[in-house]
Amino acid sequence: MHTDLWNFALKLYARPGVEAACLQWQDLGGDVCLLLCGIWLSARGVAANEQRVRQLTELAETWQTEVVKPLRALRQSWRDEAARDPQLTGLREQVKGLELAAERILLERLETACKDWAATPETALDWISWLAPEVAGAHHDALHRLRAVMLTTQDAEDGV
Repeated sequence: MHTDLWNFALKLYARPGVEAACLQWQDLGGDVCLLLCGIWLSARGVAANEQRVRQLTELAETWQTEVVKPLRALRQSWRDEAARDPQLTGLREQVKGLELAAERILLERLETACKDWAATPETALDWISWLAPEVAGAHHDALHRLRAVMLTTQDAEDGV
């Protein structure tokens, strides 16, 4: 298993259907970094609880609001014009790089926040249910796909 969250997230994101599910989740207002962290914690056998979820959510919300979302909004606002302007296309790609770097920093911060959480024999490992915003619903198709990937990741780690 990848021991750090960033490499785990890269490997997971590369799996078929995960990128589309994550982008769909993001479009619904969900936090993909937080969700990837939850899947990573599930794969490590770390149980979710209210205190842990609150700690990670508060950390993620602050960084998303102050750093990631403004970069994403700028990049997206340039989409149409960049298709006609090669110089703006270059700038847009730079902003995209900054957005990805900001997401990596968020994943590193999330990992640091939960690095001492030990695996437990508890069965409450479905972090997705804990982290899914109520407005989008915990039963959305994107979450079903991510949950299926999470379960296959856990099975692979368990040698199933």
